[in-house]
Amino acid sequence: MAYPEDDLAPDEELILHRHPHWKMLLVPVLVLLVVVALAGFLAALIRNQSWANVGWIVLAVLGITVIARWTMTPLLRWYTTHFVLTDRRVLVRQGVFTRTGLDIPMTRINSVRFRHGLLDRMLGTGTLIIESASQEPLEFDDIPHVEQVHSLLYNEVYDADRGDADRGDADRGDADRGDADRGDADRGSADRGGGPGWDDEDGGRDRHREARSSG
Repeated sequence: MAYPEDDLAPDEELILHRHPHWKMLLVPVLVLLVVVALAGFLAALIRNQSWANVGWIVLAVLGITVIARWTMTPLLRWYTTHFVLTDRRVLVRQGVFTRTGLDIPMTRINSVRFRHGLLDRMLGTGTLIIESASQEPLEFDDIPHVEQVHSLLYNEVYDADRGDADRGDADRGDADRGDADRGDADRGSADRGGGPGWDDEDGGRDRHREARSSG
């Protein structure tokens, strides 16, 4: 089973799974095109030189190094970065060799905001800002369709808060019923306890009158 399904609880529902917006790949792709074009141009320029073979090897090593650093690394970083929304939490996973993860339970989220400028609106991306109960606001950049993600997350937070409120009302109702039952039981015990006391008092008065008649 692929990520994120293999990280979810058995009854946890997947709402949304996103990689960062393709905007973050524009510079790596541009670097790739420039390096390939420049390497091809320089290779053609030195082809008639006696040291052309050595020059081509040097160009190939330099080109591969630049592409690995400025194209392949960002591509792998993009591919291994996940923003996941379920009915219980927000999950963020990122990293190629060193993986890092962040889980935010829905019940810990206080507010959800988003921010995007003109270019982000044109590209359909933006920054999602989550404020939790015990942390500074967390910002997640390059979230595709950030307004849709914001709405989905807000609805899940609202449902989680309403579920907690319903459970709290149910618990208070159970406690009130338990107190009422205990009160009824105490009143019943008091009634049963008071009967014999009155009988004893009447019996004492009767015995007193009998003793006085005998005297």
